[in-house]
Amino acid sequence: MVRDRLHVVMLPFSAFGHMIPFFQLSIALAKAGVHVSYVSTPRNIQRLPKIPPNLATFIDLVEFPLPTLQNRVLTEGAEATIDVPQEKVEYLKVAYDLLQTPFQQFIADQLPDWIIIDYFPHWAVEIAQDHNIRLVFFTVMSAATSVFLGKPPGFFFLSDQTPAWRSPESLTKPPEWVSFPSSVGWREYEAPFVLSSIYADGVSGMSDAARLTKVLRSCNAFAIRSCKEFEGEYLNLHEKLMAKPVISVGLLPPERPDGTSKINDESWRKIFEWLDKQDPKSVVYVGFGSECKLSKEQVYEIAYGLELSKVPFLWALRKPTWAIDDSDILPLGFSDRTSSMGMVCFGWAPQMEILAHPSIGGSLFHSGWGSVIEMLQFGHSLVVLPLVYDQSLNASLLVDKHLAVEVERGKDGSFNRDGIAKALRLAMVSDEGEAFRVRAREAAAIFGDENLHQQHYIGQFVEYLKHGSHIME
Repeated sequence: MVRDRLHVVMLPFSAFGHMIPFFQLSIALAKAGVHVSYVSTPRNIQRLPKIPPNLATFIDLVEFPLPTLQNRVLTEGAEATIDVPQEKVEYLKVAYDLLQTPFQQFIADQLPDWIIIDYFPHWAVEIAQDHNIRLVFFTVMSAATSVFLGKPPGFFFLSDQTPAWRSPESLTKPPEWVSFPSSVGWREYEAPFVLSSIYADGVSGMSDAARLTKVLRSCNAFAIRSCKEFEGEYLNLHEKLMAKPVISVGLLPPERPDGTSKINDESWRKIFEWLDKQDPKSVVYVGFGSECKLSKEQVYEIAYGLELSKVPFLWALRKPTWAIDDSDILPLGFSDRTSSMGMVCFGWAPQMEILAHPSIGGSLFHSGWGSVIEMLQFGHSLVVLPLVYDQSLNASLLVDKHLAVEVERGKDGSFNRDGIAKALRLAMVSDEGEAFRVRAREAAAIFGDENLHQQHYIGQFVEYLKHGSHIME
């Protein structure tokens, strides 16, 4: 049945690496005339980007207070993974699962056409089934990463409670069902942790693998934040292996900023004035986001590497928990020695305005998928230093496509200043790295193509949501 006014409910997990892509998908659907209810907790919703005024009538931000746990294990206001130390993320998951009750009541009251969920809220499966509402699983990861979701047939982590991945070694190379050349895999030093975290039941009593398996088995369709122009081989593989529709929703690139006129912070105005004086494409932007907790040794090696490279830099650095004060964050004398070639700013940074500045030519970053999309939207040269989660898989994908230089690592995952400097010079200034710079500029034509992602991919997704069957190209 064709529906004139679709209503879709979005339910992301409480991590900004998930909430932001769900928000960006909400914006894209609203532009296509879809009514979206975006569900999260109050403080998380407060920290989302502002909804464009022309879309305000299409998007409802629905707040459910995060339930309080016994003994107040979580501090007040801790509603996302960024707010809690790693050892307390499991308790955040327990609290998140308690959102099942208000979510169930909301769905019963609203009766939307579709629910689009993350991998985590497995309980949304029964809620959707109870009300005869169709379900989409939206993965915020790349298609290359998604091939590790599990073993076909069925494409799931668990088969009758048997792990699809039997050993850490099995995660360090592409699975046997990848029939084309690929080096996508986790590194040996991180595979044991990845394996244990996937299958550990934890305090919540249900592993991520079990949650993902249940959602994958039960959803009506599988949506991926990607496009065939960049990951065609992986998307074609998913379509071949999955026994249900696999839908590319495009890369959901953020809207380009209209200059820096809206930035009122005086310290940032001075930084942009400094950028204005630099040569085009000469500065490397350094940023590792909010989820990566860099150790003191890692921060110092990055700093010394920047100094050794002689490449102009702008480093957005969040104050680490181990730092007593700002003077303790960087090596002694670093700021004085590099004052003529770079700037370090602590705390929040207007990343899109920075990336859009004509003097920025490259990025040293963790290779999170959302950041990859932001960087390549502007055609920046990429230096990747993966640290957590799916970042190593994205780094491998970018290296395979000759779009990134990866910082050399030791067998234990350590890196040093020489590796940082070497990678920066190759990507930013050396003749040998010109091919990377050319390919990055070419990639911008795909990653920054709003018509491709909004009109074609989102348009195709909306057609599926309206008609209930995949509209093939």
